[in-house]
Amino acid sequence: MSTDRRLGVLGGTFDPIHYGHLRAGEAAEELLKLDEIRVVPSHDPPHRALDPRASAFHRFALAALAIDGRSRWRLSDGELTRPGPSYTAHTLRSLHAEGWKASQIFFIIGTDAFAEIATWYDYPAVLDLAHFAVVSRPGTAASAGQSAGISYVNADTPDISSTDIRARLAAGRSIAGLVPPAVERYIVNHRLYGSSAAERSA
Repeated sequence: MSTDRRLGVLGGTFDPIHYGHLRAGEAAEELLKLDEIRVVPSHDPPHRALDPRASAFHRFALAALAIDGRSRWRLSDGELTRPGPSYTAHTLRSLHAEGWKASQIFFIIGTDAFAEIATWYDYPAVLDLAHFAVVSRPGTAASAGQSAGISYVNADTPDISSTDIRARLAAGRSIAGLVPPAVERYIVNHRLYGSSAAERSA
C-alpha cells in the first residue's frame, strides 16, 4: 500500500444517515485531500443510552444509498460484524492490521463529539491511532489551523440531527432536503422510524 494515500474514516450510528454527515465528510475530503473515505456504521455505539431505532441491516442499507455515486467513498461493515461495543480504537487498530499507518488515517468527527473524547474507550491512546479531522458544527466553529495529530475543518455544515429526523417521521412530517432522496424513499418504503407510505406525498 502506498504510504502517500490518505484515508478518511467517517463513523457513526447513522440512525439515519443525513446531509450533515455527508457534508462533514465532503469538507474533510476536500481540505485534507483524502484519497478514500470509509463510512463505518456502528453496531453498538457505547456513548448512546438507547439502542439504534433501525436495525444494523437497515442502517447499512441507508448508508449505501447515501454514498452511491461517490467514487472515493466506501462502506465498511467492520463494526457491524464485530461483537461487543463499537469502539473507535478497535476500528482504527483493524485499519492498522490492513496496512494503514496512523499518519495516513484521518478520523472525521464533529466538534461536539470531539469535546467528549476524554470519555472514550482507550483514551488517550486512541489519539495516537489516527489523525483526527475535527469538523465544525452549526454554532461551534473548529479551532483554526492544525496541531499535533489534529486538523480543524471549518465548514458550512447543515444543522441536521438524526434525532430531529426521527421525530419528524414519527409526527408524519416531511424530511425532504435533510437526507438524500434515495434514503428518504427507503425509510418510507420500509416504514422506519414510524413513517408510512403516505408520507411520500407530504
